[in-house]
Amino acid sequence: MENNRQDQNFDKFADKFEKNIYGSTKGQLRHELLVHHLHDYISVDGMSLDVLDAGGGTGVMTKVMLDLGHRVTLSDISSEVLSLAKHKLAKNINLDIQHIDILSLSAEKQYDLVICHAVLEWLQNPLQVMRKLVDLVKPGGHLSLSFFNHDAQLFGNMLYGNFDYVEQSMMSKNIVRLSPQNPQKPRVILSQFETLPVQVTKQAGIRCFHDYLKQPEKQTSEYEQLKKLEIQYGTTEPYLWLGKYFLIITQKNY
Repeated sequence: MENNRQDQNFDKFADKFEKNIYGSTKGQLRHELLVHHLHDYISVDGMSLDVLDAGGGTGVMTKVMLDLGHRVTLSDISSEVLSLAKHKLAKNINLDIQHIDILSLSAEKQYDLVICHAVLEWLQNPLQVMRKLVDLVKPGGHLSLSFFNHDAQLFGNMLYGNFDYVEQSMMSKNIVRLSPQNPQKPRVILSQFETLPVQVTKQAGIRCFHDYLKQPEKQTSEYEQLKKLEIQYGTTEPYLWLGKYFLIITQKNY
């Protein structure tokens, strides 16, 4: 789809972004599910990994990696969200913060693990960025990619009765700055990985049920039970395709 938008930059409303995303069960559950699915890739006994958190924003995932003893490069195009990250993470000899877009990251360094979560849906050219991310992974290393799910967005809007919005291909004249404008289709992203030197090792839906609850109060009152069921069913058919976000972890070929 042709568009002339610029990649989304969260300067001027970084605090609002942080509060809206991580001050809700939506953000909390998304983060905890991602950490769960990454467990086997980041909990390596006695081994410190070189990790890139590309487009990592305020450093929520970076903090997890630092707490595990890994060396982390955190990059983002927004100076304001990186300021929040610096305040949150304080000084750490294992942390390198870079105010830079993903395509401009140096190709001279490769990483054991590259993380790019909730970024593709804000980009003009997500497939070009995918290729760059793969280039930044060491042979045998892993890429963890999650993105806003176009198919789940359509499904949800149908459930909510937003029929006119769906008929307009979910394009709105009134752009909501905190709503992803370029959600991706999981099967399209998976097909792109087939053209790259990687093997898919895991795929999962993130928030397969949370956002569709008829009783939203249960998102809070029965959070732990809901999280358990998200983990149980998030990697199985057909539920993984309904996740508001989709996670793909790949290993780069040697």
